[in-house]
Amino acid sequence: MRLDKYLANAGAGSRSEVKNMIKKKRITVEGETVTDPKTRVSAEDDVLLDGGPVVLEEEIYIMLNKPQGVISSTEKGPTPTVIDLIDHPQKDQLFPVGRLDKDTTGLLLITNDGKLAHELLSPRSRIGKTYVAELEKEVAEADISQLESGIPLKEFTTAPASAKRLGPREVELTITEGKFHQVKRMFHHVGNEVTALHRIRFGNLALDEHLAPGDYRRLGENEIKLIKKV
Repeated sequence: MRLDKYLANAGAGSRSEVKNMIKKKRITVEGETVTDPKTRVSAEDDVLLDGGPVVLEEEIYIMLNKPQGVISSTEKGPTPTVIDLIDHPQKDQLFPVGRLDKDTTGLLLITNDGKLAHELLSPRSRIGKTYVAELEKEVAEADISQLESGIPLKEFTTAPASAKRLGPREVELTITEGKFHQVKRMFHHVGNEVTALHRIRFGNLALDEHLAPGDYRRLGENEIKLIKKV
């Protein structure tokens, strides 16, 4: 990418600020002073500002506690997106791994790692996604049995799920697919309606209980190892 974009993405300053740095001969690339902001550089190049390294983050992994009212998209529009919540110099490279409905809250992984995202979302991986669903009516044991056996929806029958009652109208449900409105459609099939849905786990990764809705943080090294165990 261009040197000025590299510096801006790495958080060295705004595009105009880094162009001024380059003009003042404060930047070296592979030991050579560079004065052209259009110079092509890569993450492997040794880029220094005033003698100190400027490192572009190659792999970014962020845990977001998605709030209601934002969509899991990278497309700009009238509705705020999950990417709008992230303050990162490389945010234009980030995307959500999968989707949560606009009114669904909880764990969403944000990354720039396309290969990992593909592996996590592949049906072959059968990654479990765990939700806590609040329901309109009380849940019967027969409903739990149906959810665990598989629900025949219009275009497919769901794989056996793991379900347990947390209260009369609250169920923890783990599914290995992630079809459009799947959890809501599963409960609708057993004669109930979801009034609130919150994801607490994605594969081996659990939502940090200290993250308020809309807050996010980088994953720790151990958490990154966990999500890469596909």
